Amino acid sequence: MTDRQLSFDDRVGDDPEGYRPSRYGGVAVTYRPTTNALTRASGFMSGYDFTLNPYIGCSFGCSYCYAAAFASEIELRDLWGEWVTVKENVVEKLRRMRTNLTGRTIYMSSVTDPYQQIEAKLGLVRDILEVLVPKQPRLVVQTRSPLVVRDTDLLLGLEHVRVNMTVTTDSESVRKAFEPRCPSNSRRLEAIREVRAAGVPASITLTPLLPVDDVDRFAEMLLETGVDDFVVQPFHPDRGRFVAGTREGALELIRGRNWTEARYRDVVDRLRERLPNLAEGQEGFRPA
Repeated sequence: MTDRQLSFDDRVGDDPEGYRPSRYGGVAVTYRPTTNALTRASGFMSGYDFTLNPYIGCSFGCSYCYAAAFASEIELRDLWGEWVTVKENVVEKLRRMRTNLTGRTIYMSSVTDPYQQIEAKLGLVRDILEVLVPKQPRLVVQTRSPLVVRDTDLLLGLEHVRVNMTVTTDSESVRKAFEPRCPSNSRRLEAIREVRAAGVPASITLTPLLPVDDVDRFAEMLLETGVDDFVVQPFHPDRGRFVAGTREGALELIRGRNWTEARYRDVVDRLRERLPNLAEGQEGFRPA
């Protein structure tokens, strides 16, 4: 039996061959048990029954990410993107749940990316999906990682599922400024094209929409993926629940590019002329 065939619990049980790395991709990795695999959804995700976050923190560390505000300590907020905590018993918690999940709506993930770099090493999300398939919830997977393509075979085992791929701009220079640790735009678009071609329902979430170089070409790139559901949402320029203290750098980048509400609205209006089913805000994040 190969390491890829072993469950997460088996792979990390005695840490054979370093399956519990303390650092991965330049990011500090820690491990701790979780009380609950699923969290009752609320707020922006109130249309769902549960959220599922396999990790705490996110190594993609996008400069604008609201999830940094939920870090338990100020130091962790300041170091957002440089650490991740693995919920080491989340698979077993899911496996032992007595709640009937058939038809229940789950959003994975609300404050992390399930397919961030460490997932390639641990395979935790793949093990989660193997537990969920027999339970048949209605699952939405939110990511900006091409790694999601790895799990299309399991995703196809769910009757109600959708993969949301986040693509925030057509510009690699903008992407590198705001999301320097994330996969390129082209890799994300190719990945969601593969997901959709495999038969998995998919959406592209332009959230938050960042400065765009060529609106018409951007629309063509999006349509070339074969996806026909899109969601757009503005960058939040004001401080508040969705802007953590470490997000000042993103605000400066936005101001430097003069990405105003008027410019955002102009781009959205032009995209709406080209893209079918372009929803805006919370309505676009509907359950599968």
